Amino acid sequence: MSLPSSLSEIIEQLSAPERVFAVRGIRRGIERESLRITPDGRLSPLDHPQQLGAALTHANITTDYAESLMEFITPVSDSLDVLLAQLGDIHRFTQQNIGDERLWPLSMPCFIGDESTIRLAQYGRSNVGRMKTLYRQGLHHRYGSMMQVIAGVHFNFSMPDSFWSEWQQLQQPGCCQCKLISDSYMGLIRNVYRFGWLIPYLFGASPALCSSFLQGRATGLPFERVGKGTLYLPYATSLRLSDLGYTNKSQASLNITHSNLNDYLASVRRALHTKDSGFAALGIKEGDDYRQLNDHVLQLENELYAPIRPKRTPRSGERPLIALERRGIDYIELRTLDVNPFMPFGVELQQLRFLDLFLVWCLLRPSPELEMAEIERNRHNMSHVALEGRRPGLQLLTEKGELPLREWGEQLFDELQLVAQLLDRANGRVHYQLALQTQRDKLRDPSKTLSAQVLDQLLSQNLDNAEFGRQQAELFHQQLQQEPLQYWEANYFSDEAQASLLKQAELEADDHQPFDEYLQQYLQLPSVRYSPCG
Repeated sequence: MSLPSSLSEIIEQLSAPERVFAVRGIRRGIERESLRITPDGRLSPLDHPQQLGAALTHANITTDYAESLMEFITPVSDSLDVLLAQLGDIHRFTQQNIGDERLWPLSMPCFIGDESTIRLAQYGRSNVGRMKTLYRQGLHHRYGSMMQVIAGVHFNFSMPDSFWSEWQQLQQPGCCQCKLISDSYMGLIRNVYRFGWLIPYLFGASPALCSSFLQGRATGLPFERVGKGTLYLPYATSLRLSDLGYTNKSQASLNITHSNLNDYLASVRRALHTKDSGFAALGIKEGDDYRQLNDHVLQLENELYAPIRPKRTPRSGERPLIALERRGIDYIELRTLDVNPFMPFGVELQQLRFLDLFLVWCLLRPSPELEMAEIERNRHNMSHVALEGRRPGLQLLTEKGELPLREWGEQLFDELQLVAQLLDRANGRVHYQLALQTQRDKLRDPSKTLSAQVLDQLLSQNLDNAEFGRQQAELFHQQLQQEPLQYWEANYFSDEAQASLLKQAELEADDHQPFDEYLQQYLQLPSVRYSPCG
């Protein structure tokens, strides 16, 4: 049997009755970020509420960069309905236990009068807790705190074991399966870099920002004004994904390669080991007080601002990089999804179905290595879609020259249709084809995109971004306050909160190692080369 090489051949092989079940049971998880705000729409000055548990050790409710920046984490699930029910319950419990505070429903932050009001997240007195706060201190000195309180939705995705058995027979019958899995996920990642501009076009929801976000900094972007202090770009989709946002342009020269897992890990290691003169000028310590973990290009792996990351869940005390080196890729984390301000959980079912479809397509589609010219084209396309994706006639760069976004999108949607049919055949539904059609309508009519709907709200009412966010936050506050939990028992979160507080206390009581010694030990990366299948 010859090996399938084109997308259509691959889908034909997977559509066989004895194989089609293999694409059933996709596993996902969601991480949603949201600022706690006061009723008048300002950043909360309060500590992480104790009734929510300990941010360091809670399974579902933690914090990200700032004490007020919540992060909600679902368990892994092979059901999108269960996933959303779990995410909803986390929101319900949180909103019902933060007093009169609300959850900010936009990616770009609320009004922040001064960056000094952004308090770093606190994780207690244990060494691991102190290190987490110190890492954030380093981010503050390196990039400023404003960029760090931008919120997003991260989508974690992996294929079921049944798929990899069939995929091995189709692609590399004699290959070690764990190498095949890592190689396939790296191919998926390369295709996300190629075609990931579709995500901000369809789901970007940050075309505007509060002028306080710039804190007086000049920008070359041709912003227009609405309301009292909101800046917007008429055709923007996601300012979050622009150079103003978390995709920090200072990391563009890192040359992280995605040709294979070994090369990727080596390039990340290089960034972790290489000193940076600018960061060195900040100093590591002032007296006994640390300013950052180190003066390297990256303090830790998580400082790499990538739109998508290969992941492996670390074991206790294990660095994420070492987990990948020892055991290969287990799942990928897509990080380009803006918070949906029209949904109380920041995301909705049709979006998630499209992400399933898009990532399966990226996995199945042939994915040659990325050459430098293509990497530059991909960066150009992502930036232009983020800043002017809805501009009529917008041209994107392809290997053969410029192509209108809509025309290229239609070609890609024709391929996505084949994958939607495969997934629907496997699951006995037409859900994926319906989700695809919903998004295709946005390609043909940009006014249906989330970014266009946000701008319509602002411009039609001469409304500030801050006021729009406050209105949506109030709406969701009232809704979530009244809803009972739908997935977990009533005592699940209170039990988890108490267990997390106890676990943090135990960590602090058992932690006798001097912090300087702990830090030096943690930052040392043992030499481990990825060796699939042992």
